Amino acid sequence: MTTPIPAALFTDPAPAERLERAATSLMANGFTAEILDDAAAARTRVKDLIPEGASVFTAASETLRLSGIDEDINASGRYQALKPRLLAMDRATGADEIRRLAATPDVVVGSVAALTETGSLVVASASGSQVPAYGGGAARAIWIVGAQKVVPDLSTALRRVEDHALPLESARAQVAYGQPSAINRLLVLNAELHPGRGTVLLLREAIGF
Repeated sequence: MTTPIPAALFTDPAPAERLERAATSLMANGFTAEILDDAAAARTRVKDLIPEGASVFTAASETLRLSGIDEDINASGRYQALKPRLLAMDRATGADEIRRLAATPDVVVGSVAALTETGSLVVASASGSQVPAYGGGAARAIWIVGAQKVVPDLSTALRRVEDHALPLESARAQVAYGQPSAINRLLVLNAELHPGRGTVLLLREAIGF
């Protein structure tokens, strides 16, 4: 029988010392990690990190939506925004092109379901659309992570995915797509071998699922 985990662990922002441990571990694992005050600071930082004109794929993310980063990328005209282009393509005749474009952008921007204090990023997906780009297809990856997503270890991260993030995402998907979500793909990023490729913007506030 599993031990119940207090809901506060999955919803309340982690204290400063835990954020520092996570950031230190991320950097030891080859990621770039920055601790920022809030989503507004992340919004500004993302603009600094992405070159104008770059092809950018935004993964489905409440963090991106709520922060305004999704709109900044897909509606500003500063970048070659892939999401609007992919949504306009025919899913039947353009499936191969959609898959290639989503898998290999210059930059992919999104979030994660959990971040461990040992420096691992945990991503859950129903469609798998963001997995290739996150895993290595994109030249650069930027993840914006709310402080409530920081957990002690991988086992707790997986329980956060199943017990907390999935029910919230399922409710959102039911409204948006008429069907619940599912953990069909699970990606754990333990390290980044290419310096400068993966950047984690870790916020002091809670945002997203």
